[in-house]
Amino acid sequence: MGFTIGSSRGMRDLRSTSRRRGRSSECTAVAEFTGLWGWDVVPGARAAAGACSCGRSGCRAPGAHPLDFAPEIPAGATLDEVTEAWGEVPGAAVMLSVGRAFEVIEVAEAAGRRALVRLERMGLPLGPVTVTPEGRVHFFVAPGAVADLTALLYRMGWDDPSSLDLRGLGPGTHITAPPSDRGGLGPVRWLRPPELDTATKPPAARLLLGTLAYVAHRSRA
Repeated sequence: MGFTIGSSRGMRDLRSTSRRRGRSSECTAVAEFTGLWGWDVVPGARAAAGACSCGRSGCRAPGAHPLDFAPEIPAGATLDEVTEAWGEVPGAAVMLSVGRAFEVIEVAEAAGRRALVRLERMGLPLGPVTVTPEGRVHFFVAPGAVADLTALLYRMGWDDPSSLDLRGLGPGTHITAPPSDRGGLGPVRWLRPPELDTATKPPAARLLLGTLAYVAHRSRA
C-alpha cells in the first residue's frame, strides 16, 4: 500500500533518501579533494538561525569551523574511505586544512575579483580561487608563503600591510570548500576551480602578491 507525502512514514522515507543522496554528493566531492587534488579535508560545523551545529553556546564562529570530534580525512583517501568517515558526520560542511598542500592569501571580494582579472590578463600562473558569502576571496598559493608575507610586502614597498585588508592563512587554519555553506550565509563558490596543472602545485605567493597588494590598496583608497 502506498503512502501520502503527509504521512509520518512517507516523511521518514523522504528524509532518509535525501540523506543518502546528500552523503553521496558530499563523499564524491571530498574524495575528489583528497584523491585528485591531494588536499586534507576535515568535517566542519554548519549554522542555522545563528546557532552552530557544534552545540557550544556562544560559539564564536557558528558554521565556520571544524568539528572538534571529527578526524581529518588525509590526502589520498579513497571514495570508500571517505564514505566510511563521512557516514559518521552526514551533512557536515566540507573544510580544507591549510598549510601542507597550499596556503591562502585572502583579500576583500571587490579587490579579489579585480585582481583575478588582472592576473589572468598578465598570463601569470594561478591556482584555485574561491569567494565566500562574507565577501572574502581566497587565492591558493604554495606552502611557506604566510610566514614571509610581511617581509615580502615590505620588500615590495608596502610598509604597512595591515592597511591593505590582505592577510595570509597558513598552517593550523581551515577554509570552507565549495559548495558548502559557510556560517549559514550561503555557499562558498569557485572563482577559478582547481585544474590538474595548478591545483597540486599552486604558484608562489610572490608571483601574485604585487598585483593583489596594489589592487587591494586602490580598492581601499
